[in-house]
Amino acid sequence: MSDTQHLQNFTTQVRRDILRMVHAVNSGHPGGSLGCTEFLTVLYQKLMSRKDGFDMNGIGEDLFFLSNGHISPVFYSVLARSGYFPISELATFRKLNSRLQGHPTTHEGLPGVRMASGSLGQGMSVAIGAALAKKLNNDNHLVYSLHGDGELQEGQNWEAIMYASAKKVDNLIATVDYNGQQIDGSTDEVLSLGNLKAKFEAFDWDVLEIKEGNNIEAIIAGMNEAKSRTGKGKPICVLLHTVMGNGVDFMMHTHAWHGKAPNNEQLASGLAQNPETLGDY
Repeated sequence: MSDTQHLQNFTTQVRRDILRMVHAVNSGHPGGSLGCTEFLTVLYQKLMSRKDGFDMNGIGEDLFFLSNGHISPVFYSVLARSGYFPISELATFRKLNSRLQGHPTTHEGLPGVRMASGSLGQGMSVAIGAALAKKLNNDNHLVYSLHGDGELQEGQNWEAIMYASAKKVDNLIATVDYNGQQIDGSTDEVLSLGNLKAKFEAFDWDVLEIKEGNNIEAIIAGMNEAKSRTGKGKPICVLLHTVMGNGVDFMMHTHAWHGKAPNNEQLASGLAQNPETLGDY
C-alpha cells in the first residue's frame, strides 16, 4: 500500500469515527472535525517526530496543541488510531466519567492531550510557551498548533501573536483552519477577519497558504515548506483553506453542522460516503 493510500484510508476511517461518536451521544462538533481530518492525519501519521509512549514534558519530540478544542472528535480519533490510547475508548465520547469530553482536558491524564481548551483563544499562548521551553532546553524539535479562524476574533490571540514575533519564536508553526465558518454564520458576517495574511505579516510572522487544505498531497507539501522556514527568526503561520464538513456532502460549505449531530438517516448517508477502511471501533 502506498503512503498516500494509507493516509487516505486513515482519513476515511477517522471520518467514520467522527460521525459515529457524535451521533451516539447526539452531541458534538462534526463540521470542523471533518474539515480538519486530512490535516491532523498528515500531522500525526507523516510529519511530526513522536516518541513511543507519552509524557507531558515532551522533550525530544515535536508537540501539538489543539486550540479550537471543540473539534475534539477528530483529535480523539487521530490520537487513538495513532496509538495513544485504545481505539475502543472512542465509544465513551462525551459520556459521564469518560476521559473523552467535549473539549479535551488534562486532569484525567488522556495520553496525547497537553492542554485543556474549554475557553477558545488561549492555545496560541500555550504553544508559544512550549516553544520557548524547547529553546531553553536546547531541544530542536518543533511546536505545532491549530486554531479556528473564528477563534482569532479573541483578543488574547493578538497579544500572543505580537509576543511570538518580538521574541523570535521561530520553532512554532501555527495553523489556522481557514474555513470561513463559525457557530453563528460565516466569519465575514459575524466579525470579519479582513486580510488575515496581511495581518500576520504586519505582526512580522512568516505566512504561507495551503489553498487545498483537504488535499493530502497539498498538505504534505505545504507543511514541509513551513518546516523548512523554521529557525530563521520568525514564527510561521499556515493558512489552511478547508471546507467545513468535508467528506459528507450535506454537511459541506455551511455553518449548520458546526455543533449539530446527525440523526439515524443522516448518519447512514455519511457513513455510506466514507466506507470502512481500518475497522470501526
